[in-house]
Amino acid sequence: MLLFPADPLRPRRPDDHFAAEAAAARAAGVPVALVDHDLLASGQDPARAVAAVPTCGVAVYRGWMLRADRYADLAVALAARDVRLKTTPEQYRRAHELPGWYESLRSVTPDSAWTTGADRPAFDTARQALGGGPAVLRDWSKSAKHHWHEAAFIPDLADGDAAWRVATRLRELREDDFTGGFVLRRFERFTGAEVRTWWVDGRCALVGPHPDTPGATPTGEVDLGFLIPLVAPLDLRFVTVDLVRHADGRWRVVELGDGQVSDRPATVDPAALVTALSRAHLEPA
Repeated sequence: MLLFPADPLRPRRPDDHFAAEAAAARAAGVPVALVDHDLLASGQDPARAVAAVPTCGVAVYRGWMLRADRYADLAVALAARDVRLKTTPEQYRRAHELPGWYESLRSVTPDSAWTTGADRPAFDTARQALGGGPAVLRDWSKSAKHHWHEAAFIPDLADGDAAWRVATRLRELREDDFTGGFVLRRFERFTGAEVRTWWVDGRCALVGPHPDTPGATPTGEVDLGFLIPLVAPLDLRFVTVDLVRHADGRWRVVELGDGQVSDRPATVDPAALVTALSRAHLEPA
């Protein structure tokens, strides 16, 4: 079954953001159940959050982002109802947090260094490990790219105080959602629109635009031949990989994320995503 967040004001209906996917799933004969995302995200009462999920079955979550520990709570609450998530909490953490996937994709993604925690000495150690030059800052799971100059872009890693001001602002903006620690990624010059690719059990099931640029199409064909032998060994059930073309023409990985919490661009037919999942035959591991 597919699990969607319930509308906070109309708990018997899916959240409007996921309503089209839920309708497409039902039309394809895929069972749909609703969970209370607010209860899950707060950690207050996971059992009550999944009370509307039928007992006994296997599920894929399609909803708002959850911290890895909250996803683990979801798995435990569902297990008490004899429902198993196809993506385990360990797999979710590896996909959701950059340190879990970086080494496997190191050759095709910008050089990165990170901290555990948010203290200045650890940040400086990571900063110095990358050397000088510009970098992009984020935490283990997300950036503040919409606050580019104040909380994401570092013009020169050699300027420790200026870099720390950006880090401090990122920490402020992320508040309680700040995850793991700081991640510094070497800045690379890209061209054209990002592409979001959807993978099921190591195979690409769907290629489309990125949610930030839903109407944009990539320049030239997206050749995934270089990526297949890197994604498959990760042993992740359902992920997205965001790609963009480097100024020198190479395709580069911007991000890998768990597909359960990856946004679907409005220009991608929701039935296409449901069909992609169905055709990939996500059998229990």
